[in-house]
Amino acid sequence: MGKTFFEELNSENIIGVAYKNLGLKKKLLSYFTNVGNATIADLCKELNLSVPKITSLLADLIEDELIKDYGKVDSTGGRKPNLYGLVPESAFFIGVDIKQNHINIGLSDLQKNLIKVSEKLPYHLENNKESLEALIILINDFISALTIPREKLLGIGINLSGRINYATGYSYSFFHFSEEPLSKIIESRIGIRVFLENDSRAMAYGEFSVGAVSVEKNVLFLNLDHGIGLGILVNGQLYYGKSGYSGEFGHIPLFTNEIICHCGKKGCLETEASGWALSRMLKERLKEGATSILTRKNINPDNLTMEDIITAANNDDVLAIEMIAKIGDNLGRGIALLINLFNPELVILGGCLAATEDYIKLPIKSAINKYSLSLMNTDTVLKMSTLGERGGILGACLLTRNRLFNIV
Repeated sequence: MGKTFFEELNSENIIGVAYKNLGLKKKLLSYFTNVGNATIADLCKELNLSVPKITSLLADLIEDELIKDYGKVDSTGGRKPNLYGLVPESAFFIGVDIKQNHINIGLSDLQKNLIKVSEKLPYHLENNKESLEALIILINDFISALTIPREKLLGIGINLSGRINYATGYSYSFFHFSEEPLSKIIESRIGIRVFLENDSRAMAYGEFSVGAVSVEKNVLFLNLDHGIGLGILVNGQLYYGKSGYSGEFGHIPLFTNEIICHCGKKGCLETEASGWALSRMLKERLKEGATSILTRKNINPDNLTMEDIITAANNDDVLAIEMIAKIGDNLGRGIALLINLFNPELVILGGCLAATEDYIKLPIKSAINKYSLSLMNTDTVLKMSTLGERGGILGACLLTRNRLFNIV
């Protein structure tokens, strides 16, 4: 008896005809995920293969329960052809979205549906082995609680901030302790294929696939968190740059100041327009004697978090709103620069700071109008993320699926 699709997918020794057939099966699955259900005639035309070959490939995928025969389809004449399509619950993918103080983990099926989600699991991201070990434990605990067969878990996508080479599996900002790729280190501890991705790019892909994007092909996604990240969609495709490090928007040197950024340089956009900058500015104001809901709650300014400030703003705290507006104006200057460079159809605001909605959006919009060319900004729509915290989970799951099945 031959190997199943799942066994072939995880085999490192598959060669010859079996290797070629695996590639063709991936193409079939890619077509079904992108287009939907199809007849044998549709598939022959799309893949330029004969009817017997398509029939044989479909038979294998049906036996492996990845594809289902959905019966006859209406036809204009002659024999009605059968319609084939994916079995959503035949394969699953895990997405892990790592934040500064928590992680979100989710499970998706073959058709973009989130089956299970565990959000805001306590976790502190630090660049040490203890933090990496805690991450692996959380992922293994999530997998242990699942009721689906382990062999149906085809891959895990993990989002990290900073410089990630998704093609090699190396992270150069966090957990770069070994010559071995981080993806392989985690994979050896979990036993399932692991793919790394930059967090902002994964969040962007979630929005591009099932979120705020509808028909737009040229889109910018801003991840407004402790730092500032950027995901870029050009002509319907994620843009990575030569080494996969595109989108370091937060490190554009826009300001003349003596504040040392996390990257080690001065004057970066992040020093005046990020969640990290927001916390610093508000702490300074409180120490100068400014009043706020936060002071009435007896929160020590030194222990103030970005989440505290966002909660205060959403409870109409004047100082928090004022500081967010200042951050928004600075961000708008940077986004105006992007609009002048890319002339995008759509700019999406996501990340933690997007939870303040109009408090951040309106000053950004005002600054865009002030600093970008009017011919360009009138063609650009500004939207808030529709997926919120789940954007990163979905993006990680979908990118993992795409890489396993060679989906473009």
